[in-house]
Amino acid sequence: MNVTSQDRRGGSRWHAPLAVAGALMLAACASTPPAPTASLQAAQQAIATAERAEAGNYAAGELAEARAKLASADTAVNEKEMVMAERFADESRANAELASAKTSAAKAKAVNDEMKLSTGTLIEEMERSSGATP
Repeated sequence: MNVTSQDRRGGSRWHAPLAVAGALMLAACASTPPAPTASLQAAQQAIATAERAEAGNYAAGELAEARAKLASADTAVNEKEMVMAERFADESRANAELASAKTSAAKAKAVNDEMKLSTGTLIEEMERSSGATP
């Protein structure tokens, strides 16, 4: 064997481990998931919807929790903790949707209570007009 063939064989022993190490390094870099943009946008939209529905008046705690979770999601994105960011964003959206639902329920109850009161008043007026005594 001449020196050139030995160098080639010796050099080739290092090519495979270096290729594997390089592939592992690339895989480690690629394993960081992307920012959960869709989840963050869904949370922001749910909060905006709750605010338009006046959730601050009817479900202030849930709305505040939604905002806090969204802030935690933003912090997690800045810290490259994308799994946690998505979890916080999903929790934020859920809290905002809960605030919207509670707001809708409170408004519906208020309308229902008003209708009951109006119906009671109407019945009293009808009884007075007909001369009936309760």
